[in-house]
Amino acid sequence: MKSDDSLKELLGIDFPIIMAPMFLVSNMEMMKAGIRAGIMATFPSLNYRKEGELEKVLDELNAYSKNYKGSYGVNIIVQKSNPLSIKHTKICLEKKVPFFITSLGNPKEVIDGAHKYGGKVFCDVTNIPHAKKCLEAKCDGFIAVGQGAGGHAGPNPLQVLIPALKEHFPSVPVIAAGGITNGSGLLSVQVLGASGVSVGTRFIATTEAGVNDNYKNAIVSSGMDDIVMTTKLSGTPCAVINNESAKKMGYTQNWFEKWLSNNSQTKKWFKMLVQIRGMKKLEKSILPNNYETLWTAGKSSELIHDIIPCEEVVNRIKKEYEQSLSSLVNLI
Repeated sequence: MKSDDSLKELLGIDFPIIMAPMFLVSNMEMMKAGIRAGIMATFPSLNYRKEGELEKVLDELNAYSKNYKGSYGVNIIVQKSNPLSIKHTKICLEKKVPFFITSLGNPKEVIDGAHKYGGKVFCDVTNIPHAKKCLEAKCDGFIAVGQGAGGHAGPNPLQVLIPALKEHFPSVPVIAAGGITNGSGLLSVQVLGASGVSVGTRFIATTEAGVNDNYKNAIVSSGMDDIVMTTKLSGTPCAVINNESAKKMGYTQNWFEKWLSNNSQTKKWFKMLVQIRGMKKLEKSILPNNYETLWTAGKSSELIHDIIPCEEVVNRIKKEYEQSLSSLVNLI
């Protein structure tokens, strides 16, 4: 077995890793490090909300990525509750972003626009029905978001979700997301049928990440049992470190919040309100010189023991992957 050359060719990268888009974490320094390392570095468009900010970032990345074997992409939340979805989609399509990840809504506008100039679009999926809708919109691949992922994690284990996606849609590339932080993890999901992996939490504990040191150290010190799910932050199940801030916020919406989230007349606006409040809470916790402690993270924090540069993360995974592959061959 070897790394998936078809995926590398499709996305214009040298190794089948996506640096996952992370709200308020992904920054220009991380993007450039990922591009240099030969992987697909992505960021959420919502990280750049000021007028003219996103355009400037895209111009810089378009110029930078020409010189290396990696590439970059943008994550857009296409749900109607995202007030910047339409504006950010228009900007990204005008700048001809090479790769998109869509989340939580109908990806058709992004897919149609990107395909006009050869851009590729992978959609976050957590189940078969959602994947079917994305494929009907002619997406290029799936991000299989399983249990253990940081941020908006899925309910199903990758050991079931990936084979199920390949059974229903055998020709569609699948990227595994959730609990993967090393080379053996990459190899394991390739055996299941995935073409590559999306790695998020490992890249929070890096020197380039712009979050405060308390957050990075919390990733290093947290174990798998320290990660819990809450719907209070964004309305969608989200993985966070179970510290005092998380406990104070709570884990589930009350009956009235659930009603507002599901009522056809109120759900768009209430979800928008919840997401805006959640974004403000995260900003107070993540940015330097802030001392709140509401931090998103995945179960892979169990396997993260140091804070290192992004390129070293990639090089470690490559080395571990080769070692794991050799061990597997010896077993056979």
